Amino acid sequence: MHENAIRVGVDIGGTFTDIALQHPGGLSTCKVLTNYSQPEQAILDGVAQAADRAGIGLGDIGQVIHGTTLVTNALIERRGAKTAFITTEGFRDVIEMRSENRFEQYDLNLNLPVPLVPREHRFTLNERMGPNGEVLLAQDAAELATIVERVREGGFEAVAVGLMHAYANDAHEVAVGEALRAALPDLSISLSSVISPQMRELPRFNTVIANAYVQPQVADYLGRLVARLRDTGVMAPVFMLHSGGGLIAVETAAEQPVRLLESGPAGGAIFAADFARAHGLDKVLSFDMGGTTAKICLIEDGAPKTANTFEVARTYRFKKGSGMTVSTPVVEMVEIGAGGGSIASIDSMGRLQVGPRSAASEPGPACYGRGGAEPTVTDANLLLGRLDPDNFAGGSIKLHPENAAQAADKLNLTAHDAAFGITELVDENMANAARVHTVENGRDIEHFTMIAFGGGAPLHACRLCEKLGISALIIPPGAGVGSAIGFLKAPFSFEATRGLFQRLDAFNADTVNAALAEMEAEARAFVAKGAPEAETRLQLTAQMRYSGQGWEIPVSLPHKVFAAEDVAMIQSAFEEAYRTLFGRIIEGLPMEITNWQVSVSTILPEAARVARHGSGTDAAVARNRNFFDAALRQDVEAREVNRADMTPGLAVDGPAIIVETETSTVVTSGYRAVAQGDGSMLLLAKKGAL
Repeated sequence: MHENAIRVGVDIGGTFTDIALQHPGGLSTCKVLTNYSQPEQAILDGVAQAADRAGIGLGDIGQVIHGTTLVTNALIERRGAKTAFITTEGFRDVIEMRSENRFEQYDLNLNLPVPLVPREHRFTLNERMGPNGEVLLAQDAAELATIVERVREGGFEAVAVGLMHAYANDAHEVAVGEALRAALPDLSISLSSVISPQMRELPRFNTVIANAYVQPQVADYLGRLVARLRDTGVMAPVFMLHSGGGLIAVETAAEQPVRLLESGPAGGAIFAADFARAHGLDKVLSFDMGGTTAKICLIEDGAPKTANTFEVARTYRFKKGSGMTVSTPVVEMVEIGAGGGSIASIDSMGRLQVGPRSAASEPGPACYGRGGAEPTVTDANLLLGRLDPDNFAGGSIKLHPENAAQAADKLNLTAHDAAFGITELVDENMANAARVHTVENGRDIEHFTMIAFGGGAPLHACRLCEKLGISALIIPPGAGVGSAIGFLKAPFSFEATRGLFQRLDAFNADTVNAALAEMEAEARAFVAKGAPEAETRLQLTAQMRYSGQGWEIPVSLPHKVFAAEDVAMIQSAFEEAYRTLFGRIIEGLPMEITNWQVSVSTILPEAARVARHGSGTDAAVARNRNFFDAALRQDVEAREVNRADMTPGLAVDGPAIIVETETSTVVTSGYRAVAQGDGSMLLLAKKGAL
């Protein structure tokens, strides 16, 4: 698509729906409250507002890019289709037995996730494939017909099929799918050999079940969205941002909605990565804080860290291992229940806690005046003077300090003490999560630059940097709607995966080359749906481990036709990756490849480098106002500066508040903000402040 084409990015969050409309004259943005009963209505309202501000007709929009938490929310809230699961005899209970890992070792009443499909809706077939794709036990046509009839009688809306070793040979799964479609043509059917053709039955079964569970709902929603956009005059094609950080056609998203699990947050990571490249930063901590959650992601060498598995619907929200593991490409990030709408309460031991419950957009924080009565992070920021009650969301939402104070009274603290406790606890929780995430990846956080965005992040970022010892912080332009802007910067991409187990000392180049050729063709076909003429690049990753280990690490390999002599090169690449993660290699152990991944993506234009302003002249001050500086433990008189007045080279010393339509940036006493050439603000710690 031409670079001057009009494109709109739409991000549905738990509290706000963010709109970013890119047009030849610049960028038009807005935020509207998320409509839970009709999510598409908020999109229609927001797109109309953004287009009106830009003076653009809806019919002039050339492309709509959408990200949503609809899939994640449906899994968490168990609002999916009535689903059946068909598997191999003897493996009916895999999804309930899980990995037998006790994520909370000393909790005698451990609360494990309830499977999406109850046991009575799981059916088994007496068939068996071997790990090399050999047929060990042929399918029985009569038995399959009986199961199809049970599905019919059960009134199921969706069926997931996950047979043993289907990644090595999909013949039996394909036969089951054909039998179901012949008898029940309107049934939603998901095959594990299509959705997640990888080793390990637990994540493969979870993934295909999750896909089937949400597929009817997502397909219906996307169909409504496209139809209603057409009705309003938006005739542009609709594309979805998948959790791996690329764009796919809306038809692909409707068929494989499990790829949308972290769709919205991935846009934020792309947004931050774009600014990291423009500013020449190779070590960045992306901090995205919205109304419901906060997300932290490592960005190195201009690219977000990615993974091939993701955990959703945790019973202990921030405990790794307490959720349902699915196998899908995802931008790897840590999520904390610390959004503006996160609710504060006193636990059974009399301690203050914040989240994971959120007031979201319905009813919203108490200060919104929409029926919320519990204290939230937004209420606390208002009471501490960090928000202007008359100029929140550009004045579209009037805040009520008296409601916030009444809500804070429920914590049996003074309103001021409650507000300070809430914000400080949230900031400490986020700082701890960031420290753990960087340590787990073998990194030293003090050497990173933070890029903060989302409606809540600029309010908290300075304090977070103080706690982490980070001396440089960037607040990009449009930070309040960063994820939506990130959608506009995403490539079209698709990742094909395949389970193909081989010992490296028995490497079969012909088998690998044949599989990789099929995967490349599959990935290119999906990318061509959205960008048929675009130049693309291919990335090849092998999941490898030492023999006897229980898990793999990703190893990047060159895209080529492999030969037997390439074994030494593959071994060297594995050892380098292993040494980076663990500090040393293990001598004498054979190596194994378990899964292959081929990613095809369109090539984006290089980010224009930004000249750095380390100092500057003082910006015009609109007025003075007070806010509570947590580091100093006291109210301070702060300069209020309009973001629009922060032209390149202008600066303001903290304490200060820089205001704009979608958010406000709190500059604490220890930092100085300097406007940069691309409209971003660089906040630098004053000498001796950290």
